[in-house]
Amino acid sequence: MFDCREEVLALTKQLVRIESIVNEGGEKVLSQALHTLISSYPYFQQQVDHVIYQQTENDDQERYNVIAFVKGTKNPSNKTVLLMGHIDTVGIDDFNLKELALDPDALAEALHHEDLTEEVRSHLESGEFEFGRGMLDMKSGVASHLYLLKYYSEHPEELEGNLMVVFECDEEDGSHGIISALSELKRLREVHGFDYVAAINADFVSPRYTGDPNRYIYKGTVGKLLPSFFITGSETHVGSCFEGIDPNFIAAHLTRQISYNPALCNEAFGEITVPPVSLKQMDLKPTYTVQTALSAYVYFNFFIHSWSPKEVLDRLKVEAETAFTTALTEFKENYLAFSKVSGEPMNDIHWEPRVMTYEDMHSLLQKEYGEVYETHMNAFNEQLLQQTELDTRMFAARVVEEAWKWMPDKNPAIIMFYSSLYSPRIEVTGKNDKEQNLLDALEVAVETVQPEYPHPIVTKNFFPYISDMSFVALSDDAAGISAVSSNNPGWGTKHFVDYEAVRAINVPVINIGPYGYDAHKQYERMEKSFSLNIVPNLTNEVIQQLIGGK
Repeated sequence: MFDCREEVLALTKQLVRIESIVNEGGEKVLSQALHTLISSYPYFQQQVDHVIYQQTENDDQERYNVIAFVKGTKNPSNKTVLLMGHIDTVGIDDFNLKELALDPDALAEALHHEDLTEEVRSHLESGEFEFGRGMLDMKSGVASHLYLLKYYSEHPEELEGNLMVVFECDEEDGSHGIISALSELKRLREVHGFDYVAAINADFVSPRYTGDPNRYIYKGTVGKLLPSFFITGSETHVGSCFEGIDPNFIAAHLTRQISYNPALCNEAFGEITVPPVSLKQMDLKPTYTVQTALSAYVYFNFFIHSWSPKEVLDRLKVEAETAFTTALTEFKENYLAFSKVSGEPMNDIHWEPRVMTYEDMHSLLQKEYGEVYETHMNAFNEQLLQQTELDTRMFAARVVEEAWKWMPDKNPAIIMFYSSLYSPRIEVTGKNDKEQNLLDALEVAVETVQPEYPHPIVTKNFFPYISDMSFVALSDDAAGISAVSSNNPGWGTKHFVDYEAVRAINVPVINIGPYGYDAHKQYERMEKSFSLNIVPNLTNEVIQQLIGGK
């Protein structure tokens, strides 16, 4: 086994000290630093075309990926293993010691004087944890890959294939980095004949529950969708509230129906996703008035293991219809009770639950108005693109809001759509030779390294967080992807992903990453023993099983 703890730690601290908050400019600085460092290695001074500085594509930020590869000389082969890692981090505004968030040594010293929970203080005083933004998520993982790249650049004779690193930006927001890297991976495959046999990501892992002793390795990853709902009501003056229906009232029932609903957890291979949770609930009223809102907007985080994007829409349509029915029932009951206590007569309620997908509404309007509608919406989308402050989620909502104005029937409705990036689910089950070879290699690696570490190293089927693993393989068929593109109002203008480019790479992927606590929080910390020593050695064992000639 490599005795690499101190070297990987030094690299990690070096990376953490370079601010690389997503979308704030630092990603470019860190990618430049990585490119300079890799280019300084003797191998890459001789093979200058083996390190690539790639600007992201279709991106409103200037930022870069760093891709580098070593060709093995032991028994030259096209077999190539990819090591993946993202270089961006979330922000530091949550830190009490904000000025020290990127200085691990000074931060640790200052934390001794802070009011900490018992767990955080015990980790700090143990000396076995390093604190700082990006320490866990995931610069220690990048450092592990960097260590292995350097080692094999000095020892290419130990490889029967090729080792490539892909250090990508923008994992924490829109995955522009890995999506852009696909074109470069394709080009390198064409130029060098690479056969991508496996990918190893190094994103962080954490306890799954309080007291969990396991350190996890994941085969494949969870998928993530952002199902969104545009909700219209019937506007009225608040002094005559029962003459209309507030879309916020319907939205509240929708959120209650969907958020934390265990019926919307997706089980596969004995593992289950967490239920959806609302990430935004708002109305679209621009200013204060005493009228109820015309429309509301809600979207939810939704994880999947085996369901397709179309299946998710089908299931959520049922939930939305239930929520709508419940809202109308409660509205009528409240109206009746008010009528009794006020003595005012009760008018007939003529609304019925109405839920449709954006695809259905768009098709209806195309048939109703034809080219006039199409021309108007295309012009509206182009105009909306000029509002650069709109993210993909609000862009999509505004497109639906504009399309709704064309609806002949303006009775209350819920329009369902997707408003953001779909991060595809990936299953690695041994269904082909590449997957089985990777699973076999991982099994040997764990058996080899486990005796060197006191805590159980456990493999599971789905990495439970969003990651760039989603963009190197595709388990969905064309119909599943079509449900995403056909139901995203910003597709082709504000938002586009070439999922067929993902399918063209289609390499089985696992995650062997650093272990720690509180990623994305101010006490983000990484356990040194597993992260700095076990992770590089586990990764190396998999490499050796696949392309080392073992």
